[in-house]
Amino acid sequence: MTSFDPTPGFAAQLDAQDPLRESRRQFHIPPGPDGQESVYMCGNSLGLQPRSARGAAELQFSNWEQMAVEGHFRGETPWLNFHARLADATARVVGAKPVEVVVMNNLTTNLHLLLVSFYRPTISRYKVLMEGGAFPSDQYALETQVKLHGLSPEDAIVELSPRPGEHTLRTEDITAKIQELGGSLATVVMGGINYYTGQVYDMETITRAGHAVGAKVGFDLAHAAGNIPLHLHDWDVDFACWCTYKYLNSGPGGVAGAFVHERFADQPELLRLAGWWGHDEEERFKMRKGFRPMRGAAGWQLSNSSILTMAVHEAALALHDAAGGMEALRRKSELLTGYLEFLIESLHLPKTVLEIITPADPTQRGCQLSLLVHQNGRNLFDHLMSVGITGDWREPNVIRLAPVPLYNSFQDVQRVGVALSEWAASQQG
Repeated sequence: MTSFDPTPGFAAQLDAQDPLRESRRQFHIPPGPDGQESVYMCGNSLGLQPRSARGAAELQFSNWEQMAVEGHFRGETPWLNFHARLADATARVVGAKPVEVVVMNNLTTNLHLLLVSFYRPTISRYKVLMEGGAFPSDQYALETQVKLHGLSPEDAIVELSPRPGEHTLRTEDITAKIQELGGSLATVVMGGINYYTGQVYDMETITRAGHAVGAKVGFDLAHAAGNIPLHLHDWDVDFACWCTYKYLNSGPGGVAGAFVHERFADQPELLRLAGWWGHDEEERFKMRKGFRPMRGAAGWQLSNSSILTMAVHEAALALHDAAGGMEALRRKSELLTGYLEFLIESLHLPKTVLEIITPADPTQRGCQLSLLVHQNGRNLFDHLMSVGITGDWREPNVIRLAPVPLYNSFQDVQRVGVALSEWAASQQG
């Protein structure tokens, strides 16, 4: 267990010892009010811009300029198979085989496409289980998918909420509800990490429980991909999707990803919404009737790739690999988040003023700490912003702070501690 110290010198020492300290230089750090580098702790909402992003996009602008339509087939990065260029690096991020992943569309589009295949209700098996208070896109997607089958969301969707007085879900309560629903449960859809509390769900245990009652199990990994190590193949997850603009730093509204387990790779009969780009690439340009999907997750593609955003994503994925992958990032993440937790707890504020609602167990959280501020929460958020610390405000009174290992430093975290201490002192005065 690391012994922390709140002083600037201690934080500087940790930065000097950090094997990932140079990765920060690969990102543009926005300036603060004083013109110096800000402390950016909003990577859980939008990651910073890699310095390589502009050049990656510019290369594709040049290819477009010089080759026009022939860019699909010529050059160092032919657009025709650009999605395949990203498969290996994507598989490493989510713990999958390359055939199980594809980069395409946006997150909620991918969720809808996957639900068409993996939410197939019958008269007796039609329930879908999700976390209560899930991110609105997931709520809307499930609501409309249920309606698509002529069912009532009030009847078909079962939401899980924490026990009274608690902020996070217990794994045993999740599995108990799965067992209770039993043969009526068609699909489980949960976030890998809850966006509001920052809780990491035990995806392996949830998947095992869902399969035990005959249900399909999938996850929205918007806050998990690039944040925590994932092992989707080994956990036997059926399907998953994620965005790439948070911890994967691929730009606002950037291209998203999808996972479909290898056991479905050779099931062309599996119902899906079809598109030209998901058709067997050996026959795609024959322009014939009759959809024949590509093998694996690539068979869920609809349209040709969004090359400019995929090029930026490729550059961002390279930074993850250069940092040593998810295990190396996770080691630093646990230290950064633990240091932030130490500094907050050092304030000795009563829980009636401020409490951390993210689990204290490092295995149940990623980079993010969510602060429930019971008194003057907006005032605290405004104070942080005024001194160059960018966090994230969530109504009605939660501040999310996410020290990202790729570009945040221990000195960043120490500056947050100072700002919180200043605010606490002003409240007492």
